Amino acid sequence: MSNGINGLHKDMGKLHVNGVNGHANGNGYGNGITNGRSSSTETETKKKMNRKNSTPLMPAFMVSAPGKVIVFGEHAVVYGKAAIAASVSLRSYLLVTHLSKSRRTVTLQFPDIDLIHTWNLDELPWDVFQHPSKKKYYYDLVTSLDPDLVKAMQPHLANISPGKSDAERKIHQNSAASFLYLFLSLASPKSPACRYTLRSTIPIGAGVGSSASIGVCLAAALLLQIRSLSGPHPDQPHEEARLQVERINRWAFVAEMCIHGNPSGVDNTVSTHGKAVVYQRTDYKKPPTVTPLWDFPELPLLLVDTRTPKSTAAEVAKVAKLRSTHQELVGSIMDAVDKVTRSAESLIEEEYFDSEEPESLRRVGELMSINHGLLSALGVSHPRLERVRELVDHAGYGWSKLTGAGGGGCSISLMKPGISQEKRLKLARQLEEEGYRTFSTTLGGDGVGVLWPAVLKNGLDDDEDGGMEIDLECFLNAPGNDGVEKLVGVSGGVGGEREGWKFWRVESQ
Repeated sequence: MSNGINGLHKDMGKLHVNGVNGHANGNGYGNGITNGRSSSTETETKKKMNRKNSTPLMPAFMVSAPGKVIVFGEHAVVYGKAAIAASVSLRSYLLVTHLSKSRRTVTLQFPDIDLIHTWNLDELPWDVFQHPSKKKYYYDLVTSLDPDLVKAMQPHLANISPGKSDAERKIHQNSAASFLYLFLSLASPKSPACRYTLRSTIPIGAGVGSSASIGVCLAAALLLQIRSLSGPHPDQPHEEARLQVERINRWAFVAEMCIHGNPSGVDNTVSTHGKAVVYQRTDYKKPPTVTPLWDFPELPLLLVDTRTPKSTAAEVAKVAKLRSTHQELVGSIMDAVDKVTRSAESLIEEEYFDSEEPESLRRVGELMSINHGLLSALGVSHPRLERVRELVDHAGYGWSKLTGAGGGGCSISLMKPGISQEKRLKLARQLEEEGYRTFSTTLGGDGVGVLWPAVLKNGLDDDEDGGMEIDLECFLNAPGNDGVEKLVGVSGGVGGEREGWKFWRVESQ
């Protein structure tokens, strides 16, 4: 098994980092010698005139990671029961472009939230992050943020988005903090100047893992740049692929800590691995148990954002109060939710389960409906969520449930096979007329993926010349979610897998 530091996949074999092996050899400069007759000013002028234009050392590349939904086990998971979370095909995309050797800046740009900020590489607190007592390496397991490192970053976060509202500034500073903590931990003072540009098709703040998806993208990109990942490639052994995704997952968890303080680790794990996981935490003094379901099938899903603000803390408190009043009864409901989760896990792992077979889908859908009914009994549904069930379930289109804390937020609907396109469009129009936002997506797809270099084949004339290069301007100007998916999406927005993207795929042993 490769240890992950012996180089990248052959497509990435030319990767090297500016300032490690690369340095100016003087060939692009005047020699500065004029038999002693030239002044130092003239010499400097000649140096500037004779300097060749610098070129980037590495091609642009992209990283992508999915969002997630909780499929079974909400609220019961707070009381030590199991939950199943799965990836959705809504994704974040990170374009990494390397600047010329003469530049000494790093820029983070996230146009979806109107964030852009540039740091001078030479002014960052490398001395603190590189100190022997503080330095972390790519293979380290980081389970908490170092207060001294967090403190050292603060002056470099203080001037971010000064013209924004307090709420917007908090979001921008949290995003920048997660990036900067990873960058200063994994990069070095000799790292090349870069621009990290993010676009996301995942609704932000809706409980579907947008921040974790971005954290996974950033972690994978930085690990690729320091050559600590191998692959992905089709012949990669599963054991090696597991090592690579776990390395990404560990650092994505660090990014999540920067934003959420004490995250569960579910979101980043699902976004990294893809497919689904079973999550359970029976003792809050110990780490949770997270079991990947590598063979989780891809299922057709309608994600509906109610656009109703929710408070996870308020919904959890509501259930806690109900439980304190009716402990035995609520305990029975929690046990039932756990049985639904375990039944779903067993069903999906059955030898004869077929995600394209109506009977298999019906059994999963019925478990989703039961789970929603139990959550509704706990008081965490909402009229807007029940309206989705009315339009989807009662019309015979599929099976729906809330996902996450409830009280608003999002619902997920497993769609029945054979529903005509006309009916699907009619449903989407009805929901949008009533103020919902809909996403036709797939449950249980791939996790983190890489496009190296940032060149795609689209079945156009450009393919004959190697494909279409994704440049920064095209990426920034792609209109909305559909435009991003059409330009760089792993499926091109039309289903199927697009040539160029590669994934660390792991199957059960």
